[in-house]
Amino acid sequence: MGLAQPEIYGFRGDRSPATMLKIYNTLTRAKQEFVPIEPGKIRMYVCGMTVYDYCHLGHARVMVIFDVAQRWLRASGYDVTYVRNITDIDDKIIKRAQENKETTAALTQRFIDAMDEDAAALGVVKPDAEPRATEYVPGMLDMINVLQQRGYAYQATDGDVNYAVRKFEGYGKLSGKSLEDLRAGERVAVDAAKQDPLDFVLWKRAKPGEPAWESPWGAGRPGWHIECSVMAEALLGQHFDIHGGGQDLQFPHHENEIAQSEAAHGGTFVNYWMHNGFVRVMKGEMSEKMSKSLGNFFTVREILKKYDAEVVRFFIIRAQYRSPLNYSDVHLDDAKQGLTRLYTALKGVSAAVGGVDWSNAYAARFKVAMDDDFNTPEAVAVLFDLANELNKSQSAGDAGLLKSLAGMLGLLQRDPSDYLQSFRGNFVLPVLTLSGTLEAGLTKEQIEKMIADRAEARKVKNFGESDRIRKELLDAGIVLEDKPGGKTEWRRQ
Repeated sequence: MGLAQPEIYGFRGDRSPATMLKIYNTLTRAKQEFVPIEPGKIRMYVCGMTVYDYCHLGHARVMVIFDVAQRWLRASGYDVTYVRNITDIDDKIIKRAQENKETTAALTQRFIDAMDEDAAALGVVKPDAEPRATEYVPGMLDMINVLQQRGYAYQATDGDVNYAVRKFEGYGKLSGKSLEDLRAGERVAVDAAKQDPLDFVLWKRAKPGEPAWESPWGAGRPGWHIECSVMAEALLGQHFDIHGGGQDLQFPHHENEIAQSEAAHGGTFVNYWMHNGFVRVMKGEMSEKMSKSLGNFFTVREILKKYDAEVVRFFIIRAQYRSPLNYSDVHLDDAKQGLTRLYTALKGVSAAVGGVDWSNAYAARFKVAMDDDFNTPEAVAVLFDLANELNKSQSAGDAGLLKSLAGMLGLLQRDPSDYLQSFRGNFVLPVLTLSGTLEAGLTKEQIEKMIADRAEARKVKNFGESDRIRKELLDAGIVLEDKPGGKTEWRRQ
């Protein structure tokens, strides 16, 4: 059950030429007028999820932000090909599958299904393609072979194939980091098998019991960075328009993608790089980055227990995508009140159906905002001004315009009366939900009982239940460590 989708994203009618889309390009560190490689067409790739756990609010922000971007690009008349990948093989996935005593395929499919439910609940339109890394291993072998032939890759003494970072002259151009700064800051762990500590792995020699593919360098699996270079090229070509993702991927992931792809093909990889800001958790008047390592992250399904899915989407959209998103119940409550104001304005007024008249002052302001690097806070401000006008005019034309403009953001597509009458402030997904958060003061006996219940669930291969218990304990500040032989140890954070 997700949010209703507007027909053609709420847009019909001619596009005004008054403004031109500008995008903040991380590569140039400036807003630039957007000029597609092929007139009228846009190819866009966004780094998606590594599927070994439930999606958290940071993942939701990526999905919603680039969903809004592709909606506006399509509403602007572009033919868009939107690709968002799925990483279904990496160290974390293998570790979690081994802990659960299940295959990586079973683990990843379960969390892909959960991700799809979360995305649908938030009104995120499915991308045109969702490639899985494991489906593109032959192409990864081909690119690694080309890099080795061109002197950018070598097989190390431990069997891994690494990328020789210093061979690529442009390394650091996306992140602004120099090789000297990276060495001085000791940002990379020392690995005796590497020719240089900055080198990164392209092909990992398989360990016993791990999933593996045959290759010229022995049985193994691809490194994380090579996956996106190959999937993007396979679906969008060697040179495409927009590459997006979270700010945390700018370095090293996206920097390494550039190094791989441009070394392999000798030309520009991507024209415009977009990165959304971090989600931060408010603690009093202070905030800190949301992360699993700090134990302060919130899954989408936890949040949807307390708040309507459209409220969460509205909360994300109200912040400028490059800015930090400060998470707290206070901010979500405010978003709930704001969305209710907009729906209240629409209640009892029949919305006129028709194309958007871009000479209308509200529509023109909305367009200027969205063409200015997808400035959703200003676009939302236009919606509130238009709602105030609708409260006075009770005009079908104003109501239709409000719904059409909001539809380009994936908002206000439900029946206002249904929303206002049935709104209960929460939204619970039908399956795979968590049973609730535990208090931190668990006794030793309670913890060990839950660990025993988890072990029993794993024994009968009820991995959904075992994952739930692990998550509840983590919420209560209890970290589990599965040891060889089936023993599980625990510690308080």
